[in-house]
Formats: sequence, structure tokens, C-alpha cells
Amino acid sequence: MSFVLVFLGGAVGAPTRYLLDRWIQQRHPLRFPLGTLVVNAIGCLALGLIAGAVARHGWSGSAQALLGTGACGGLTTFSTFSVEAVELSQGRLPFRAALYLAASVVIGLALAALGYRVLT
Repeated sequence: MSFVLVFLGGAVGAPTRYLLDRWIQQRHPLRFPLGTLVVNAIGCLALGLIAGAVARHGWSGSAQALLGTGACGGLTTFSTFSVEAVELSQGRLPFRAALYLAASVVIGLALAALGYRVLT
């Protein structure tokens, strides 16, 4: 049953990532992966909230599979983040890669901790 819940959550998370990323990227002119940064930040906050709810309220394994592994796993993307960081490092402005890496890690950890803290 967990497999089906992960599948259903991913079926929501993955297209949401794609649509939100494209929407953001079309609205800013810089060659910077702001869409992936925002999507991953939202996913970190959401997973922090889910983990906090599990810790405090004892959410079921089914809820974790659907929302955490499925939806947040489908929404966030480490592989795209990694490739975009490599591509930025190859360009004329390699400091953008460092900025992207630092912002992704700091923002992601901060939002995950905030989400967790809010519900514990």
C-alpha cells in the first residue's frame, strides 16, 4: 500500500515542480536557476512541517509515504540542482554557482528546521 501512496504523491509533486519551475523561470531574465531554488525551498519547508507533524502528532506511515516521500520527493530535485550548479560553474560568472550552492543549502536547512520547529 505504501508504494501506491508514494506513487500518488509523486504524481502530484513532479508536475507541480515542473510547472512552478517553468513559471518562475519565465518571469526573470537572469541566467540563474531561481525556479529550482524556490521549488526546493518549498519542498524543504513542507518536509520539515511533515516531519514535525510526525514527531509531535504521530502521523501514520501512510501519511509520511504520501506527503513526505511521494509529494515532497516528487517536488524537490537534487539532480537538477546538481546539474544547474555544474552549468553555472562553467559560465562566465562562476560565482553564481557558489551563490546557488550556498543559498540552496542555507535556505533549505533553515526552512526545514523552521517547518519542523513549528509543529514540534
